[in-house]
Amino acid sequence: MNQSEKELYLREYSLLKAEGKPFFPYAVAKDSLMACFVLLAIILMSLTFGAELGPKADPTTTTYVPRPEWYFFFLFEVLRVIKPSVLTPLATIGVPTICMIMLFLLPFIDRGPERRPERRPIATITGIFVIVAMGYLTYLGAAAGSPNEIDMVVPARYEQGKLVVAQSGCLACHKIGENGNGGPGPNLSDIGEKLPKAAILRTLDNPTAPMPSFKDMPEEKKVALADFLSQLKGQE
Repeated sequence: MNQSEKELYLREYSLLKAEGKPFFPYAVAKDSLMACFVLLAIILMSLTFGAELGPKADPTTTTYVPRPEWYFFFLFEVLRVIKPSVLTPLATIGVPTICMIMLFLLPFIDRGPERRPERRPIATITGIFVIVAMGYLTYLGAAAGSPNEIDMVVPARYEQGKLVVAQSGCLACHKIGENGNGGPGPNLSDIGEKLPKAAILRTLDNPTAPMPSFKDMPEEKKVALADFLSQLKGQE
């Protein structure tokens, strides 16, 4: 901004300021009135429709699919993309923090006096990019499949076993590829190199605590589960 532009801006600002109204009590009154309308609307909707209640929490279920609230879907999708556990702090803290710092610094980077969007390309492009990126990530997070899945390509004959493993709670204690947790159970990504199918079936019926027994699982599912695990030999 050169000196003539600065003087023009100050003159226009002084004229607008002289014609305007003070923040208090005019703007405060408008904001307070709008806040009352919003609060009244929320009270009326809560009395009319009531609070949404889901089913009673069951800590023993293995089929529950955890989901964040819709306004966290974008972060949920970032976590799905950045799968290695060592990078989880980067996905949950690093990426949002860096983006927030960049937004805070934007007014100091783009210091032009113009207010029209077409004359402020940096601010306009940044704002559009943030909105589109968060909208796209929110859509992907909302449309994502169940987190109780195994992202591993296997032959068709092992698909049933992969589904049984994913839905039987195995990923809560074991890690298979990039899915699941790294404990307290061992990593099963190469279990096929350590145990044959028969040994896996015996372990399912008579496991070591705290692993639960799968003795009551239908034989067809149990065999499919063992078939899938026995072919895991560390391949991606």
